[in-house]
Amino acid sequence: MTQEVDRCRAALERAAAGAIVAFVSSGDAGVYGMAGLALEMAATQPAPVSIEVVAGVSAAHAAAARLGAPLMLDYACISLSDLLVPWESVRRRLEAVAAADLVVALYNPKSTKRVRQIEEAAQIFLRHRPGSTPVGLGTAVGSPDERILVTDLGHFLHEDIGMRTVVIIGNRSSKCLGQWFVTPRGYSL
Repeated sequence: MTQEVDRCRAALERAAAGAIVAFVSSGDAGVYGMAGLALEMAATQPAPVSIEVVAGVSAAHAAAARLGAPLMLDYACISLSDLLVPWESVRRRLEAVAAADLVVALYNPKSTKRVRQIEEAAQIFLRHRPGSTPVGLGTAVGSPDERILVTDLGHFLHEDIGMRTVVIIGNRSSKCLGQWFVTPRGYSL
């Protein structure tokens, strides 16, 4: 973290010198990853560099698959990090998504220095949804440290949440079916 620009610069310099470079980002490089920064920086270079962005599996999609099917209907992804986006902008996005009854996947929910953002997000969603709304927590999905938990909006803040956790908050139709967290699309059953 915080070395992204240096990593991009080094990769672009090597590519400009003729090397074939693989610039790896976790998850999907185009979803809170490094693809956008690399493309922006490449656009400022005097000589064009050939770039291919390869799709990966986003943290939200990996967590959703382990939780069941919480992203079956319209949803949004919002990062709670205020390092690059002012918190007031993030807050407005949270309010809009909560009011629109969209499922939301929250990235970068909490760090050792940044704890109030996830608490404020919970308060915003609790103004629009009942405390019984399902919430899924996927931490370090796909790694040996993976933790998957389904809880609810009224209690999820009591769980272990960190920077490697994706928090998925359901909408008013989301439900738990046994161990699975599901947001129905509306099919007649």
